[in-house]
Amino acid sequence: MTSSAIRYSRGADGIVTLTMDDPDAPVNTMNDNFMLGLREAVDRLESERADVVGVLLTSAKKSFFAGGDLNRLRASDAAHAAEETAYINAMKADMRRLEKFGRPVVALIGGAALGGGLEVALCAHHRIAADVRGSQLGLPEVSLGLLPGGGGISRTVRMLGLQKALQEVILPAAKFSPRAALEIGLVDEVVGDPAEMAERARQWIADNPAPVKPWDAKGFRLPGGDVRDPRVATMLPALPSLLRKQLKGAPLPAPRAAVAAAVEGAYVDLDTASLIETRYLVSLTIGQVAKNMIKAFFFDLQHINSGGSRPAGHPTSTAKKVGVIGAGMMGAGIAYVSAKAGIEVVLKDVSRDAAEKGKDYARGLEAKAVARGRTTREKSDALLARITTTGDPADFAGVDLVIEAVFESMPLKQEVFREIQEIVEPDAVLGSNTSTLPISIMAGGVKRESAFIGIHFFSPVDKMPLVEIVRGAQTSDETLAKVFDYVLRIRKTPIVVNDSRGFFTSRVIGRFIAEAVAAVGEGIEPASVEQAALQAGYPVGALQLLDELTLTLTQKIRIETREAEEAEGKTWVEHPSEPVVDWMIEQGRAGRRVGAGWYDYDANGGRLGIWPGVRERFGSGRTVVPLADLQERMLFAEALDTIDCLDDGVLTSVADANIGSLYGIGFPAWTGGVLQYVNQYEGGLAGFVDRARALAAAYGDRFLPPASLVERAERGDLYE
Repeated sequence: MTSSAIRYSRGADGIVTLTMDDPDAPVNTMNDNFMLGLREAVDRLESERADVVGVLLTSAKKSFFAGGDLNRLRASDAAHAAEETAYINAMKADMRRLEKFGRPVVALIGGAALGGGLEVALCAHHRIAADVRGSQLGLPEVSLGLLPGGGGISRTVRMLGLQKALQEVILPAAKFSPRAALEIGLVDEVVGDPAEMAERARQWIADNPAPVKPWDAKGFRLPGGDVRDPRVATMLPALPSLLRKQLKGAPLPAPRAAVAAAVEGAYVDLDTASLIETRYLVSLTIGQVAKNMIKAFFFDLQHINSGGSRPAGHPTSTAKKVGVIGAGMMGAGIAYVSAKAGIEVVLKDVSRDAAEKGKDYARGLEAKAVARGRTTREKSDALLARITTTGDPADFAGVDLVIEAVFESMPLKQEVFREIQEIVEPDAVLGSNTSTLPISIMAGGVKRESAFIGIHFFSPVDKMPLVEIVRGAQTSDETLAKVFDYVLRIRKTPIVVNDSRGFFTSRVIGRFIAEAVAAVGEGIEPASVEQAALQAGYPVGALQLLDELTLTLTQKIRIETREAEEAEGKTWVEHPSEPVVDWMIEQGRAGRRVGAGWYDYDANGGRLGIWPGVRERFGSGRTVVPLADLQERMLFAEALDTIDCLDDGVLTSVADANIGSLYGIGFPAWTGGVLQYVNQYEGGLAGFVDRARALAAAYGDRFLPPASLVERAERGDLYE
């Protein structure tokens, strides 16, 4: 450890530049180096106070400041809670000394300032941000199971008011562009060129020689009124309702702790509020949920995005021209995100008119972005110009990456590839967006099987962050590397799986749905099944999800999978959900698309309530089981099948399993992902095995733990 994480330089004009530059790390974080460097810098400022005119707080890194030291936070435990509390409060005390130093402090934010990074900047009297590519500002801690405990809550509440700080910054864990941060009030100026920041800062220092933060001035009141103000007092009772709406009963302690810290802190002065904030932060860091979420959303995600599953030895590639076949919802979305990443796109359908309808999707998204100030008309026009529509296969000349997104039919998909394979570049990648059809079989219809690969996007493409890359039996490392690079370029997260029916995500989410359907078939009240899923942390209930996917699709996949397995000589084991789904389809209840599924729908497709016929058929309410059983049947069904995916070689990476389950199929965020759920289960893997056996005894052998899990538990190992 070195103590030069902050360099101190005083110019002839009396302005001190504090340059944050941790010599032991690629980014600045709130670690021991920073803590020592900050203390030394503030000590020196105070000793040279008479000669100091102002302070510029800047960074030598590409980002301004990356945030808290997540390694330290993840290692925190109850035995060291008092030590951790003292550590955080000591750092915040030095940040407070800088804030009350008596000279103007200006933060020059030339890159990302997230979490602790923004909290450092909030200590300054004035914040100037450069509008550079990739720069984001915000307090995303709640999304990691934490809260902004470095002054983020106590200061934003005093800057923005209690309601605005909670609802627009803290609870959504929002990340803002520099201009959006200016609009909401987190920064004071935005410049287009980072070189302008210092000059602007010096001018501000000259104009404001002795600034005082509003909350340090006599008579300060919170914007919008303090907690005793009737306007705010009437809002406070609504906060529990706001949390219920956001969490739906999921066991996520961070949002609740953030609200408590904000409200309690609003009753007192900033220094006392800071202590309250720390107390709530430490209560989270010593808990398991924060450890789960930090592992997944930081460490697992970092492993993936740094190329953890990318074949080594292949140079980084850049797709020059993407050809998308099929201009439906998926194809239109793929064309849009590719063009947004600066790639030329040819969008093909049966006719140019049909392809133009697909391009209308991009036009609509861009029109909204321009109207909301998220892009300019010039940039929008340039993006749309990168999408060429056609009905002619000849226009695929020059394409070096093909992504097929037509109807889920093996013969149709093979036919569209045969139509273009001689037209595209000789080394073009041939990718299919299929969600279930075997890639290795589909590849048999093209001449270059080594160039064939699955590129499974999720809907809606412009919003969903995950892409499941499916490696076929003949897919080359070079092809996989090219697609991995493409996915990163379009700013999505790639996971890599090996070919199998349903791959990973479609296969495992089917277990979640099947278990919920089986419970309804047993006579359990369907509303209870849906509520159990929500309270377990799933974003939607399984029956609602099945209505969106359509029951006929799941039936079709099941029939095809059964036929394939029996053709291989395997014995098909019927799941108790199967006759339930078949009966629903016989009643014409195929899902929302036909206006009738588990739920009834109005003329506009709005969900009305569970169809009464379900309760009549299955005697809903005659069977009552513990809520924990309902929840764990769904969670365990997915976890056990994921372990089977590892055993079968479909999955080769724990990080891919965790992130794929979180980003692709809505596995509850508090778990840190499907395999981390197994790791962190009470009693560890041994406890998970015992509970699986208990579920098997009560609900069927499908819950029996596989031998690989039992052996791992006996060794005391985890999924890492």
